[in-house]
Amino acid sequence: MIRRCLDTLYLAGGICAAGAILAICLLVSAQVGLNILARLGGPGLSFTIPSYADFSGFFLATASFLALPYALRQGAHIRVNLVISRLPQRLAWAFEIAVLMIATGIAAYASYFVISLTQESLRYGDMSTGIVAVPLWIPQLAMDAGLVLLTLALAQTLVESLAAGRPVIVDGDEA
Repeated sequence: MIRRCLDTLYLAGGICAAGAILAICLLVSAQVGLNILARLGGPGLSFTIPSYADFSGFFLATASFLALPYALRQGAHIRVNLVISRLPQRLAWAFEIAVLMIATGIAAYASYFVISLTQESLRYGDMSTGIVAVPLWIPQLAMDAGLVLLTLALAQTLVESLAAGRPVIVDGDEA
């Protein structure tokens, strides 16, 4: 039950990440279209989407962080299997457990500090510097959510690997 709920959360993060990539494509394509219009129509038809580069950056950060937990659970992260594939199965599993423990700790540490950063941005009223001033805590929330979900995904994978006595994530290209 909990696994299904968590997997649904990771999928939702992946869908939001895909939506953010789509938003980048639409925003940049619209600006390119406006640039073409300005070239063809002259300075009288010169328009710019205010802060489109800032918004594209916010969407890129959203996509990057929200995709992490889903990619982990799907085995889509880049892994170096050159060494692991040559190890005996028991040693490879122990190596996997050690890496998952370290990664979970790092992700939890990063989550704590990015949430603190978001709280600080909210407290001090930090704003983006573009034409359209955006409160920075808004795009930072996606980073917070992505790192918290990544921490959960790593912890879940660690617990499942310990219970199974073997790695539970198969690389995406091996599935």
